[in-house]
Amino acid sequence: MRNELSRRDLIVIGGTVGLGLAVGQTANAFVLSPENQPKMEPKLVTVPTEADIAKALKTDGRGISAATHKAHLTLWQGYANKTNEIRKALAELDTDPAKGNQIYSVTRSLKVNYAFAYGGLINHNVYFDTLGGEGVIGGDAEALIKEAYGTVEKWKADWKITGLSSRGWVYLGYDHDEKRVFNYAGDAQDTFPAWNNTLILAMDVYEHAYYLDYQTARAKYVDAYFGLVDWDAVNARLPK
Repeated sequence: MRNELSRRDLIVIGGTVGLGLAVGQTANAFVLSPENQPKMEPKLVTVPTEADIAKALKTDGRGISAATHKAHLTLWQGYANKTNEIRKALAELDTDPAKGNQIYSVTRSLKVNYAFAYGGLINHNVYFDTLGGEGVIGGDAEALIKEAYGTVEKWKADWKITGLSSRGWVYLGYDHDEKRVFNYAGDAQDTFPAWNNTLILAMDVYEHAYYLDYQTARAKYVDAYFGLVDWDAVNARLPK
């Protein structure tokens, strides 16, 4: 029996190894090529319906009309629909870094407007969830407000002047670092709360939230709003 391989044996073995390497390279190229990567499936939000404003409609005749809420619902739905539209577009986004640009790019447009659309959805989620009550404060929210502002009346005064000084929203946020609440101003759907806060109460002060009922008298709307808050819903939003 010979100990060395013949020239023919070496050719056969070499060809087999080369074929294996070529197949492996082709397979790797197939797996790694961008067009063969699995598509990201976007998670879509639920678009609200009139059932989602049922509790808020209880304010009809007490400060905010049903007509206002029903018109407002269409705007809320718009934020949900645009959130879904942007999430779908982001799932298909070409992430070639050469196409990124801070002046204008598809990525910048989608990311910036996503914050506005999703922020608008969240803000309205809280707004409608915490409306439709009797305005009787209590529970941990009352204790936190008194700790931060001294009295409920002082908190209301701060909330009202914040509402008159803001272009879009007033937010009551619970600060997880300081374990306190704070009234934030909001000029748009994505300004100006701080990181690590939980939104527990949101008052919309864009004109669409009150114009049918109060025209330009925003202060009257804010006064009426205090009597319509569902404080049980506010307390439910606090961290346990």
